[in-house]
Amino acid sequence: MNAPGRLRTDAGRIWTAALRAVDPGAAVRRHVRRRKNALLAGGRIYDLDRFGNVWALGAGKAAAPMGKALETILGGRLAGGLLVTKYGHGIGLKRLETVEAGHPLPDSNSVAAAQRMAAFAGDRVAPGDLVFCLLSGGASSLLASPAEGIALGDKIRCTQALLRAGASIRELNAVRKHLSALKGGGLARRLHPATVVSVALSDVVGDDPSTIASGPTVPDPTTFSDCLEILRRLSVADSVPGAVTRRLRRGAAGEIAETPKAGDPAFRAAAFLVAGSNAEACRAAAAAARRLGYHATVLTSRLEGDTAAAARFHMSVLEEVVSHGRPVRRPACVLSGGETTVRVAGGGRGGRNQEFVMHCVRHLAELPAPCLVASLGTDGTDGPTDAAGAVADNASLARSLAIGAAFLERSIEDNDSYAFFKGLGDLIVTGPTRTNVMDLHILLAG
Repeated sequence: MNAPGRLRTDAGRIWTAALRAVDPGAAVRRHVRRRKNALLAGGRIYDLDRFGNVWALGAGKAAAPMGKALETILGGRLAGGLLVTKYGHGIGLKRLETVEAGHPLPDSNSVAAAQRMAAFAGDRVAPGDLVFCLLSGGASSLLASPAEGIALGDKIRCTQALLRAGASIRELNAVRKHLSALKGGGLARRLHPATVVSVALSDVVGDDPSTIASGPTVPDPTTFSDCLEILRRLSVADSVPGAVTRRLRRGAAGEIAETPKAGDPAFRAAAFLVAGSNAEACRAAAAAARRLGYHATVLTSRLEGDTAAAARFHMSVLEEVVSHGRPVRRPACVLSGGETTVRVAGGGRGGRNQEFVMHCVRHLAELPAPCLVASLGTDGTDGPTDAAGAVADNASLARSLAIGAAFLERSIEDNDSYAFFKGLGDLIVTGPTRTNVMDLHILLAG
């Protein structure tokens, strides 16, 4: 249990178990079941004989495997549908068409996909139909439908400004919803009065339906005024395009209709169920760690805030484990999940998971017991890189010093975590996982 190589092997087994637990197809099959013409979804029973056609619309990194599971469940009862996913995440489906588009920033294919989905909802879905909406992380970018007066470039520049300012996913999606025709309940309005069942993999802290995928099928509790306050609070009002601020101000003044709120007729025949979440990934990771002989605990599945501060807190927990056997004794596995934010000051490459581990490197070198930290995005992507995250142990600092005396400090200052861990050979590269339930942090003490 003390060998560094063993810790690395065990960390890989733990995160593999976590990813398996939030497999999109398995998640759909757990929550949507059919017995002849009775369909059970999220505790509700739907009599398929009461509906005309059954359709599936979806967007996100997990859209294709979710759609495949629904095809298996419904068979010939599924009339067809349209799914939008990230480049490289599509799979062959029998009844559902899959198109690929841009993420993390939308592109022209994102706009074309949104236009097709809006047309599908308006032209092919009848009042007596049943529609499954399959939603997962990435949908906000993959399904871009700029509102009147807003160009795609305006949305991209606004998103970039918010991300660089450290906006949370709730703040980011609140603004996106008010610049879009489909987000924030917009798709539900187009599907009304058909019956809509949304099945989602949650990529947001707290599993808030109005934030997942920017809430295209649920009421939006945020307002134009909220969006203006977000721009002010993050000091980006002067950084976003003028078209964005003009629309938000007009909306706050009542000149543009708000997004649909609770009580809107569009939601009378709508249901929403969360089929997979970060909490499930953490639970599976803890179970895998216990099978490997660790005393395991989950700190939280709702981690938010500054990435560097989160890393320092986790290292203080690991120090407590090593020194005093709290909150668990060694061999120990401490887990957390969620989504932190990085305030970008440099021009390097990386993502919040790589950044998290980089801020642990110096602390790990000071611990008197074999320890390891791993952090990865469950979607297989961390920032605009090909890595899911990174791993470090007690020897990482010494190995970085062999590359350069100031290699670690320069990498931190320039937000260049990708180059740092690539230099050490410690990037975690999983490829597309076709799921997305935020991030997983694994701390091991031998």
